[in-house]
Amino acid sequence: MPATNFLYDTRDIKFILKEWLDLDKLLSFEPYRDYYSKDDVDAFVDVVYKMCRDQIAPVNEDCDKIGAQFIDGKVIIPESIKAAYHTVTSAGFGPQFADREVEGHLPRCMSAPLSEMIIAASAALFTYWSATDGAIGVIQEFGTPEIKERFIPKMYTGEWAGTMNLTEPAAGSEVGNTITKAFPTDKPGIYKIKGTKIFITSADNDIAENFIHLVLARVEGARAGTAGLSLFIVPKIWVNEDGSLGDSNDVTTVGIEHKLGLKGSATCTMSYGENDACYGIIFGDPPGEDGKGQGMSQMFKMMNEERLVTGLMALGTSAEAYYNALAYARERVQGTKITDPKGPRVRIVEHEDVRRMLLRQKSCIEAMRALITKTFYYMDLSNDSPDPEERAFADGRFQLSNPLCKAYVSDMAWPLIAEAIQIYGGYGFTEEYPCAQLARDCKIFSIWEGTNYIQSIDLVSRKFTMGKGKLLVNLLQDIHSFIDENKNKAEFKREFSMLAEALADYQAILGLLSEYSAQGKVSMGPLFSTRILHATAMIYCATLIMDQGLLAASKLDELGEDHFDANFYKGKVASARFYVLNVLPDIFSIRKAFAAGDTTAIDICEEALG
Repeated sequence: MPATNFLYDTRDIKFILKEWLDLDKLLSFEPYRDYYSKDDVDAFVDVVYKMCRDQIAPVNEDCDKIGAQFIDGKVIIPESIKAAYHTVTSAGFGPQFADREVEGHLPRCMSAPLSEMIIAASAALFTYWSATDGAIGVIQEFGTPEIKERFIPKMYTGEWAGTMNLTEPAAGSEVGNTITKAFPTDKPGIYKIKGTKIFITSADNDIAENFIHLVLARVEGARAGTAGLSLFIVPKIWVNEDGSLGDSNDVTTVGIEHKLGLKGSATCTMSYGENDACYGIIFGDPPGEDGKGQGMSQMFKMMNEERLVTGLMALGTSAEAYYNALAYARERVQGTKITDPKGPRVRIVEHEDVRRMLLRQKSCIEAMRALITKTFYYMDLSNDSPDPEERAFADGRFQLSNPLCKAYVSDMAWPLIAEAIQIYGGYGFTEEYPCAQLARDCKIFSIWEGTNYIQSIDLVSRKFTMGKGKLLVNLLQDIHSFIDENKNKAEFKREFSMLAEALADYQAILGLLSEYSAQGKVSMGPLFSTRILHATAMIYCATLIMDQGLLAASKLDELGEDHFDANFYKGKVASARFYVLNVLPDIFSIRKAFAAGDTTAIDICEEALG
């Protein structure tokens, strides 16, 4: 089994799109009704699967073994990666997904599972257009018609790449400490840019002809902190008003990072204006008399979508590890069954603990896939529904779900892939099999786009209070209703009893959060925010996977045991059972720990840490 082995089961993706989500409703909306139906799902999924298997996965070894190289001031990418990049963009499965204005664009809930497969085949390759996707969204929303026409067409084709430039050496995640400066020129909207940015994904390579950097900088005289930042388009090579390339724009790649994983993806340190000749085009208005810029609100457009995509990347790598571990467990013969110790040696898939590890991976991956795809579905509704109330509701559900998708899924990727490695035994610790690379590749996802602690603080301090708390209340009411409607179904009584008990404990967690705040114990929120985010994700994921389990059970009753799809539906029911009865109970320990109110981590003096 080669280290680049691509194994992916597309059946769950098709189940979500064709059977679980109300795709007919979405595709009845004006942007889609003349172009797509549910019958198109199979064609898209099957074509991308074959492309992943035959043309993308084979380059993943070069991504890891050769990787991006920095030679004589240039970022050099292996030829195989370039070829795969051009295959994807030529086929229309790259940054083209970002175009929400072109006729016939795919809804994001349909394009996301296609991206998931590409990520599974080579997460490093995916980074070469994923940031372009986000940059296009910002330009579409905040750029003038002239700016859109000037930059977007060649970004769609993949000829030009886009990036997001926030992080600086002295600022890290504290974006408000940005020191990159912007100085007005005699030309309206044109500023000189001077500063350094670090950890910029795919900011330079020898694949794209030009790089369209979106750079946060502070206009001279603007206020301190994030409120004073503005956002600028800073091309590596200046783009003339007619769209042709001009002169070099004094944008320099200083170096690339030597990383634990995703080695095929160039993470760059960028210098702007070393020769005082770097220019940028401001989005929107410059800071007014109050010194406020519009940059952070504009950049959040990209950051919100990139956070969701980061969760998708964690999902893709986790699923690929699972499918490989499953295939290995079905082939590897070792030991006898505990119920027949003198019997024949069996495949390890027959051992109890291996089955537990496999079903834990399967159930978590399917629950997380449900969470992410449903969130993309809400994103589509918020953009495309003709009903203003539905758009507002969907946007609220997207806002609440987004930190869960980013942080919970990327936090889970590391232990899930570790279990896949465990199934391989000693072989899993070697680079001969794919899970070692997947483990190294996945770790960055909990750090990207705002560390997961930042996501948890955003959830607890901002998302929970949005709309005077109505977003969270509405979600909990939906879960309550779901339990009440289904708790008496004989086949799932245990599961709904567990879900109801977990929901009660989750609400107790929220009550404790309010109590601690009222008592002035403000540190308790940050101390437990990550665990509260996980609890929120688990109660929501459990609801979604149980909804799928109910649907699968009804399909199984309808089709019968002899149907070719019977085992798939049995697997869905098993995933729902296992997640609710084995993963969801972690909420109980979170509630108990929160109620205990232990502040040892805060109280311990630094010297006592060792």
